[in-house]
Amino acid sequence: MHSQTVTTLPMLNPKKTPLAYKILVVMAMMILMGGSLIGLMTYINIGFSETFFNDWLTSFLLAAVTVMPAGFILMAVLTQIVEKWLPDTSEKKRNIIVGLFMAFTMESAMALSTSINNMGFNSYSALFSHWLDALLAALPLGLTLMVITSLTIKPKIERFLKS
Repeated sequence: MHSQTVTTLPMLNPKKTPLAYKILVVMAMMILMGGSLIGLMTYINIGFSETFFNDWLTSFLLAAVTVMPAGFILMAVLTQIVEKWLPDTSEKKRNIIVGLFMAFTMESAMALSTSINNMGFNSYSALFSHWLDALLAALPLGLTLMVITSLTIKPKIERFLKS
């Protein structure tokens, strides 16, 4: 009688994605999307001058520590709400809904932080005017970026961040 040796392979445990990689991906998205939108808003607020890059950078940093973290939290919460309220709707349609809402919300908040950084609070009517101009100028770009992101990148990013 032959004795068979059964070799068992240890279970392959997929490695978790290092936190540093997750942070880098989120930072890259913030810089690409937020940086381009805030650049456009800064240009609308003050035009191109010798101080443009400094004005853009300070506006970007202000949004990066206030608006963008709030946006990531809002997107996660909104995604859960839309999934709960529209369970029979396809993921693609739910992502479009989230993307449209996020584009308008984030554009409004970034336009406000950029206008505050560039104009200050000296005149509320001037601040409102600059906010509205920046919002209306950047909204088409923001909507485009958000819809593309929601349909293509968001599902992959969510899986990546959960890994």
